[in-house]
Amino acid sequence: MKKYKIVILAIFACVSLKGWAQEEGNVVGKVIDKLGNPVEGALISVENNSLVQVTTDRKGQFVITADKDNLLKVRTGKDDVKIVPVADGKEMTIVMDFSAEKVNYGFGLSQTNAESTGAVSTVYADQIDNRSTFNVGNALYGNVTGLYTMQKTGDVWEQISSMAIRGSKTLSNQGVLLVVDGLERDNAYQALNYISPEEVESVSILRDAAAVALYGFRGANGVVNIVTKRGKYKTREINFSYDHGFNYQTRIPEMADAFTYANAMNEALANDGKSARYSQNELNAFKSGQYPYLYPNVNWADEVFRDQGTTDIATLTFRGGSTKMRYFTMLNLQNNRGFIKNADSNDGYSTQAKYSRANFRSNLDIDLAPKTRLQANISGVLNEFSRPSSAGDNLIGKLYTVPSAAFPVKSEQGLWGGNNTWSGDYNPVYLAQGHGYTKGHTRALYADMKLSQDLSAVTKGLGASMRIGYDNLASYWEDYRRGEKWGMQTVSRWEDGVPVDLVDVTGGAVSNASGSSKLDWQYRSFNFQMNVDWKRRFDKHDLYSMLLYTYKFDDRNGTNVTLYTQSAGWYTHYGYNNRYFADFTLMFSASNNLDPNSRWLPAPTVGLSWIISNEDFMKNQSVIDFMKLRASFGIINTDNTPYQGYWYDKMSSSAGGYPVNNNFGGDSGWSEGALPSLNGTLEKAYKYNVGLDVSLLRGLTFTIDGFYERRSDIWVSAGGQNSAVLGITSPYKNAGIVDSWGTELGVDYSKKLGDFKLRLGGTFSFNRSEIIENLEEPKAYDYLSAKGKPLGQIWGLQAIGHFVDQADIDNSTPQQFGPVKPGDIKYKDVNNDGVINSNDMIPMGYSTAWPEIYYGFNVGLEWRGIGFNAYFQGVSNYTALLNSSIYRPLINNTSISQYAYDNRWTPENPSARFPRLTTEAVENNTQTSSVWLQDRSFLKLRNCEVYYNLPSSWLDKIKMRTAKIYVRGTDLFSIDKVDITDPEALRQIGIANIDVVIVTMANHLEASVMATMLCKELGVKTVIAKCATEINCKILTKVGADRVVFPESESGIHLAKNLLSSGFMDIIELSQDVSMVEMEVKQQWIGKNLIELNLRKKYSINVVAIIEGKNVNTNIDPEVPLTQDMRLIVIANRAKLNKLK
Repeated sequence: MKKYKIVILAIFACVSLKGWAQEEGNVVGKVIDKLGNPVEGALISVENNSLVQVTTDRKGQFVITADKDNLLKVRTGKDDVKIVPVADGKEMTIVMDFSAEKVNYGFGLSQTNAESTGAVSTVYADQIDNRSTFNVGNALYGNVTGLYTMQKTGDVWEQISSMAIRGSKTLSNQGVLLVVDGLERDNAYQALNYISPEEVESVSILRDAAAVALYGFRGANGVVNIVTKRGKYKTREINFSYDHGFNYQTRIPEMADAFTYANAMNEALANDGKSARYSQNELNAFKSGQYPYLYPNVNWADEVFRDQGTTDIATLTFRGGSTKMRYFTMLNLQNNRGFIKNADSNDGYSTQAKYSRANFRSNLDIDLAPKTRLQANISGVLNEFSRPSSAGDNLIGKLYTVPSAAFPVKSEQGLWGGNNTWSGDYNPVYLAQGHGYTKGHTRALYADMKLSQDLSAVTKGLGASMRIGYDNLASYWEDYRRGEKWGMQTVSRWEDGVPVDLVDVTGGAVSNASGSSKLDWQYRSFNFQMNVDWKRRFDKHDLYSMLLYTYKFDDRNGTNVTLYTQSAGWYTHYGYNNRYFADFTLMFSASNNLDPNSRWLPAPTVGLSWIISNEDFMKNQSVIDFMKLRASFGIINTDNTPYQGYWYDKMSSSAGGYPVNNNFGGDSGWSEGALPSLNGTLEKAYKYNVGLDVSLLRGLTFTIDGFYERRSDIWVSAGGQNSAVLGITSPYKNAGIVDSWGTELGVDYSKKLGDFKLRLGGTFSFNRSEIIENLEEPKAYDYLSAKGKPLGQIWGLQAIGHFVDQADIDNSTPQQFGPVKPGDIKYKDVNNDGVINSNDMIPMGYSTAWPEIYYGFNVGLEWRGIGFNAYFQGVSNYTALLNSSIYRPLINNTSISQYAYDNRWTPENPSARFPRLTTEAVENNTQTSSVWLQDRSFLKLRNCEVYYNLPSSWLDKIKMRTAKIYVRGTDLFSIDKVDITDPEALRQIGIANIDVVIVTMANHLEASVMATMLCKELGVKTVIAKCATEINCKILTKVGADRVVFPESESGIHLAKNLLSSGFMDIIELSQDVSMVEMEVKQQWIGKNLIELNLRKKYSINVVAIIEGKNVNTNIDPEVPLTQDMRLIVIANRAKLNKLK
């Protein structure tokens, strides 16, 4: 389910309060950007004499006193720099083109595109702040080379884009580094979500070794460097913008109506050899709609959602400065009202999905003295968001799993609809309107300060700077819940096609709204940076050298979660004759994630560039304005480990206790928890890059990069190399190797032709990876091996149709995935061994995590203030696995989509896409196979804007500088091959933040395989899978499970342990030191929820399921109080279990 927005009216007004005083001189000129627009507030100075300086006016013009032999240095508010010779006797026009644009490496480095050696792509404010988004991450789709950005669905506050730079490159952590104004900000705590587009000057993507080297461990996967707006020299501006939008939901899956559902259910039961659920009288009643309270037909999406939502974005900024001080201040207010229908039907509160946020930012640059400069930044965020019921109630999921025939919205007696099959807690309208709401609050403070000192008094060119930063964030939740009775009448007897006897079915209880609140999470960070640098020019030689030290402290609520990282390094930049440049970086980094012997290891990087356009042989041509060839190589170390705290796992107690515990109990012995990891080292990235930057025809910019990267010494489990009879958990080794390579293109064309302004652009990125080594177990066939395959490769069975009848089954190759019936999927015997099993799974499709190809293009045209812009973005070589109930209906009383019904197998439709309908989990049909793979490629119109810039002749009369009226639309259409929903809505992100996942669906191999693969593709470090047979074990290990367990074969062992472990109802040994335990709710826990109990902190256990009666709930709502009738399934270290007795 996706949203698009049409902006009805927005007015952007800029009131100039500038006072201008122009110094007289003999050099007159004008500064313009590459589009031909005047650049206001640029600082013009004489090179090597900063006392002689002026600023440009609103028309970009300046007058300065300078000698004909002088060089003029131009610095804009974006810190773009260009040095040009004085044009004697002529009016100068200085174009701030591609070569003059600043490259934002961070750490105070001041380089332009002309002199940099790294692969850096940048997008600026004019292409960011035109998409009506709440955060900058959602404004970057397809408009910056090398960045893969995928949209996320859900509530507004959850729509945080996921990012990768140059795709997947390793078997371990895939996350990119986020840097804001030179300091690392942890995006795990939504730093990107709190930055509004209105405050951003530019976003740079640092892609190769030369660009990321200074960031040490954190830069291995690439860097997203965001630079916020700063003041302008000798200007004063007040800007106000307001954006009001209407949101609409599109591509909502169409669910079958009640009559279709009832027929589908009867058909599925018949296919299962069972009797029909619905009689002919009941089918007639569903079809006629004569008895809506007895035989309802409810379109749950229509009942829950209204037609449109609204958004508002208002921004007020103050920007300006003098020659000694610059300032930028912003106040940004955002508001969103969602799609819940009748959300205000309760007295005193609303259940609407709402989001409100206030952003404040102030950036100051102050020249404290001629050689001392202070930079101070502060940003604050306050936001509030609420939704109906709670996340654990899974409202959206129930919209598409509760059948339209289940129950009415409300019974004839006025109760919320519900029955014995689907209780009232399944009623989507009740969850949306009558079950209360939850509300979250987040506050964030980001503050940093930088002090720079010119030390030329000590030696010419010497300088130093120091920077400190502090971040403090916290999130709080409030829960307001109420309960209601539910029920409906059911028919017990029919007579002549009319229901005559009715039975009342009721449940639930009325409870007044009750509230609770809690701290959800808290995060603090401290940054410290210090560097000493030296910059000199000797004739044709330019030299810059820097010594750097950084320290970062991260802390969040919890125990043993504090992270310290340090880096120290040397960076040198050398240029000769403005043609040849070289960078050398040597970094040393340390982290408390690592063992002491793996800290402070060297990481060297070299970058080279050649400005071909400055050569003598290029002077007599007028086509190429700028051409530079780049190359880089470097080794970037990482602090990745198998999992957090890996080095602290040492011993395991076979009795589950300590030698002397709190009741002075005895100890029955200790054992080694796992074999040790010997001679550990760091995971390393060997990065190679070659690039070409070209500007030609005074408007066309073209960049191309080719890259290759080898990740070596990746931590992988050695379990595949050891026999299962070893009797102890295998260690992790630095043995994993992954290669990745690809190419990137960027094109931008800007031209002013009379009254027309034209802008065209595009980006293209291709990335492919290959696993070279992963210590997997020996495979029966080469195609089963992950070696030589891309990261995220899918293995599946090749479907060749469906079984037509029993004779077809009897005459076909046996399939070893359980019994089959006519209409079940028939697979190909790939290895021709006479049986079809897991050995017939072949590589197919592409990764489900990231596409191999990512591209975007834009077109813009303006004539006399009237213009339009359109931005398109697409992906290719991208696969989806269709494993939801939308495609696999009716199991566990779920609904059925119209698409699944229309494409199901029947004897009359033997060539259908999907197998026969069934109410059972048919293991044969739910195997990963070509049936369930979907091409996920798409091309979207991300943004389209039509605008009118009001003439300056009008605005001058009311003392306004600029005003713009526009209509804007986002996500207006998508060209793709997904039939039922949006391709990006199929993506599930977020599980990568989990350290360990336990997959416990032993009786449903296909579900275990799907869960295991998804977890590994999304970055989960450790996946433990439960299985029933050796064949299942091989399959799960092949698709990435770090460990598999056989509960049945271990039943005798854990039965004996049960007898010795009073207080536990069942124990399953997952490893030498970890067990899964079923236990009763302790008396002191009754009435408290999991958040209040904080079991993970107190006892180091994780609750993975709650049992109530015969129901096992793995979708746990941590805010629901525990009751005496519940039983808990927990994962815990056995050494901690005695604390729970």
